[in-house]
Amino acid sequence: MKQSIDLLNTIPKADSDRIQSAYEQALNQFHHKVIVLDDDPTGIQTVHGVSVFTDWSEKSIEAGFLEDSRMFFILTNSRSMTEKETTVLHETIASTIVKTAERLDQDFIIVSRGDSTLRGHFPLETEILRTTIEQQSSHQFDGEILLPFFKEGGRFTIGNIHYVQEGHELIPAGETEFALDRTFGFQSSHLGEWIEEKSGGSFTKENTTYISLEDIRALRIDHIKNQLMTVKNFQKVVVNAVDYDDVKVFVTALIDAIKAGQQFLFRSAAALTKVLGGVQDRPLLTREDLIQEESQHGGLIMVGSHVKKTTEQLKALQQNKEIAFIEFDTHLVLEPEAFQVEIDHVIQQTEALLTSGQSVAVYTRRERLDLGDDRQEEELKLSVQISDAVTSIVQRLSIRPKYLIAKGGITSSDIGTRGLNVKRATVAGQIRPGIPVWQTGEDSKFPFMSYVIFPGNVGSKDTLKEAVDILEG
Repeated sequence: MKQSIDLLNTIPKADSDRIQSAYEQALNQFHHKVIVLDDDPTGIQTVHGVSVFTDWSEKSIEAGFLEDSRMFFILTNSRSMTEKETTVLHETIASTIVKTAERLDQDFIIVSRGDSTLRGHFPLETEILRTTIEQQSSHQFDGEILLPFFKEGGRFTIGNIHYVQEGHELIPAGETEFALDRTFGFQSSHLGEWIEEKSGGSFTKENTTYISLEDIRALRIDHIKNQLMTVKNFQKVVVNAVDYDDVKVFVTALIDAIKAGQQFLFRSAAALTKVLGGVQDRPLLTREDLIQEESQHGGLIMVGSHVKKTTEQLKALQQNKEIAFIEFDTHLVLEPEAFQVEIDHVIQQTEALLTSGQSVAVYTRRERLDLGDDRQEEELKLSVQISDAVTSIVQRLSIRPKYLIAKGGITSSDIGTRGLNVKRATVAGQIRPGIPVWQTGEDSKFPFMSYVIFPGNVGSKDTLKEAVDILEG
């Protein structure tokens, strides 16, 4: 049932200073390396000053362990993969983490960062991580923490129900467009029921542990710790949260439980990573932060995501008459020769406009390719071909754009890793709430460029236009 956003104001407040003090004390005694496996590049929505690696080689994972930072990210992009590909990927990463951690004698925790609207390979990813690590080390996991709260995106968990904010309303996640996702769709908004639905009944609503807002706001840290201490057999733990203070209270109790011997894996949105990593707030990035050298070329905006919010944001951007717009007819993927002609045409147009100093938005055809029922795997493979084509536009650019924005998780991942050839990037911060920026590494196609990673499902209808306005000056 929909709720008014005013519901958030009815929840009793807690003492923020007291929460911060207890949280900092706990964090100072916590020396595990936090490794975040990000199923698309948007999981850095809340952090800055941390590294993102786009491969999972032993060299990269060791570099992450050896950094001073508490946390590093590995971009897996697994949301664009089949179940089989995801399985192989997570077995490889888990095995390399175990081997590297043992050699460096370093404790670690792994966060599987997924979508705040509950899409992705759950419970597959954490199940593979669990079995691989338990087979190859002395780690035995007691439970899995689920915390999809993400304030910047308007995602709140109240009474174990996960909500998505739309204007002044809170919509249960199972009633949103995201629940209709053809690959990762679901019906349940109650997270215990969602776990039961996604696990096919292997884990039940009744056998789930719930960390309530009442206990969090009453600062019952010992009680929450005791709840965590009773978790066993990889039982699921749902954390209610509507504010970062709620996550800090939970993390304080969590660290106590880990120090007492409990071991957990995590499936979360972007908020938990910020709190576990001890990342401080910083102001939104300005044009001066993002564009160090003035360029005679235009900026480039690549729009791939098909969710309704992205299409609304594209329409708002089209009000900006300074930007040129090119529609990329991605449905031609069904006709390989015509598709190649279309790709070449889009690249030629884009290059010519950028060279003339014109900023350009290239957007995929807005109607989703629908092959009919029971052909989701086939559709996923075609979507990979489309993403490859979108990526090739950046890959084949011969000039450096003034800036680059990619809209959509899979789109931004492919452009970052293959279009820009980024091996390691630093998170500069956010241009708007929940919209992160990479600074590309020196080995990338365009070194030290600000690359804006704009999730498909974040912001209001005007947020893309606002981000472009900032970069255009």
